[in-house]
Amino acid sequence: MAAEEVHPDVIVERVGSLGRIRLNRPKAMNSLTHAMVHLIAPALNAFEKDPTVAAVLLTGEGERGLCAGGDIRALYEGERTPDGAAAKFWREEYRLNARIARFPKPYIAVMDGVTMGGGIGLSAHGAHRIVTERSRIAMPEVGIGFVPDVGGTWLLAHAPGETGAYLALTGETIGPADALHAGLADLEIALGSVPTVIEDLTRLAPGTSHDAVRALISRHAVKSEPARLAEHQDLIDRCFAGASVEAILAALAADGSAFALKAREIIASKSPTSLKLTFRLIRLARHAGSLEACLEREFAAAVAVAQGHDFYEGVRAAIIDKDRNPRWSPASLAEVDDHGIDASVQPMANRVFA
Repeated sequence: MAAEEVHPDVIVERVGSLGRIRLNRPKAMNSLTHAMVHLIAPALNAFEKDPTVAAVLLTGEGERGLCAGGDIRALYEGERTPDGAAAKFWREEYRLNARIARFPKPYIAVMDGVTMGGGIGLSAHGAHRIVTERSRIAMPEVGIGFVPDVGGTWLLAHAPGETGAYLALTGETIGPADALHAGLADLEIALGSVPTVIEDLTRLAPGTSHDAVRALISRHAVKSEPARLAEHQDLIDRCFAGASVEAILAALAADGSAFALKAREIIASKSPTSLKLTFRLIRLARHAGSLEACLEREFAAAVAVAQGHDFYEGVRAAIIDKDRNPRWSPASLAEVDDHGIDASVQPMANRVFA
């Protein structure tokens, strides 16, 4: 093993021909901080330039998950200005997400355990995305008054039918089979086989192709259970095809099935502003020409949300006071200013990507 850099929150190392990035905040479910972005980005640069590195592997330390998302407590406690700490973090995080999507060498992510929000941004844009039987995948931002970001709208907009709209508006957590169905992962491997896969990856010859890496990983793949979402695909496609969040809620009510009414109940509990912003971002993402275009809109929406009420109220209810009783303002979809929604998704003059 070559030199290892051990930081409080990220471990960067070379093992054989494999470059490894290990998120190292297990007590916080490896929640992503600005400092961690500053460690991961240069590690990728170094691994790309090193001709002896055949591939890069992302994993999370501990048994709870790869990454539960961004460190929202730090964002909650930070300065609340348009160019403050939150905006600086998102700008660099989104650039990292795009970097991962364009990384020329095989980039493998093990999405074991909880992989949500910012964890999706670090993993689901990679070339080779592995889930295990413990994987719990979600973009749950509407539940804390935020929006799916880190390129999540790009990923969800390309899910089958209206699956992405369903996942974005409900924020529901899915298992490995549904993650495969939604296109957020590529194959499932039993947790017990992951060390063997990693050992195999350390023996790759430099210059190994993506196809060869995919074949290597596939040798350990297991057959996933039937996807629950696939069983409800017709209902999802029908009910979530509406031209507004209100139309979707009406369609779910009219359907009347247990699945539809449960989805409606979940959506109705989320931030009305976040729901409308998320719906608009998902629809725009369907026609976006690139991941970067979606990230630009997400950045504008994130900065707008950070100037409002619901994000801080959502974080307060979820992790500060933990009363699980957010008081959204405005409190209903009818009260949300649609002109404000349109303005909030316009890319900012100071672009993330020049």
